Order: sequence, then C-alpha cells, then structure tokens
Amino acid sequence: MDLSNLQLETPRLLLRLPRRDDYEAWAAFGADEEATRFIGGMQARSPAWRSLAATLGSWHLQGFGMFSVIEKATGRWVGRVGPWQPEGWPGTEVGWSIAREAWGRGYAPEAAAASTDWAFDHLGWSEVIHTIDPDNANSKTVAAKLGSAYLRMDRLPEPHHEKPVEVWGQTRAQWQARKAVHP
Repeated sequence: MDLSNLQLETPRLLLRLPRRDDYEAWAAFGADEEATRFIGGMQARSPAWRSLAATLGSWHLQGFGMFSVIEKATGRWVGRVGPWQPEGWPGTEVGWSIAREAWGRGYAPEAAAASTDWAFDHLGWSEVIHTIDPDNANSKTVAAKLGSAYLRMDRLPEPHHEKPVEVWGQTRAQWQARKAVHP
C-alpha cells in the first residue's frame, strides 16, 4: 500500500500520516497532564519523540496507525486518531486523543468515524474496539456517539497492564446498520 498520499477528510478535519513537523505539537500534547491523564500520563520530550516514531512506524509495519488530525481552518495539529493494535492489544482499536485546546468541538467523534470507515473498508476489520479508562466519561461519550457499546473489562499489555480498561466496540455489521439510519 502506498502511504505517501494517504489522507482522510471530514468537513472540518484532515487526517494524514504523522510527520516530523508534527513533533512540537505532539510533544506539547504529551506534556499536558489533563490531556494525557487517561492515556498513560504525561511524557517528557524524549518519550514523546519515541511515541511519534512508534506511531509512524506502525504505519510501515502494519499498514495502519494513528492519523495526525489537522484542523482545516487553521492547519493546526489537534490530535491523533485512528486504527491501533500494538502487540498484545485486546483487539482492533480505533482510538482518539485530542489536544485540550480543541476539546468540546466534536473533533474526536468526527475523526473517529472517518477512521472507523477506513478501518472497515480498507483494512477489512470485522470489529472495532475502544479501550477506555473506567473514569474517562468523555471517551465513553465519544464511543456512544459512534454507536459503540460497553463489551467487557480487559487489560492492556505492559507497561499499562496493572489498570483494567473498559472495552467498548461494535461489529462491521452494526456500524453499517447504524450508518444506514444515520448517514
């Protein structure tokens, strides 16, 4: 698969592969205690660099990974959203992490819906899950907006294996049926 021109568009967002020039915004996001509270906590610049590199590497190793989310109106990086399944992950996930200054605008469900379409249509996934910290009410709201439901409790692989996560999700058939009713 040629990844060089891969991008998804929504009415307000551009989803594209991460780039080196995303690093400053990526690192600022990683340093935000509130924005990272439910996804492993704050990261210093060096681990943030490794996170960006790992996300881009996922694209080359698996043919998918988180997209960088760019606000069309400003060209600003506002988060990372997309398909994700590192070694030992509890399923085929579409996840989201939006920079705090962009919270409350509906970017997470908008970008996650486009990513879910792409995962089902281009990756051939039969199910999409979302791993959510039990205390993260906002992510549960996003999952519900996408039509996902609580499925089970599970654990992520190390180093986050100590804290259980809720797994929300839906099948391809459920996604398609919902889209037929709510295009």
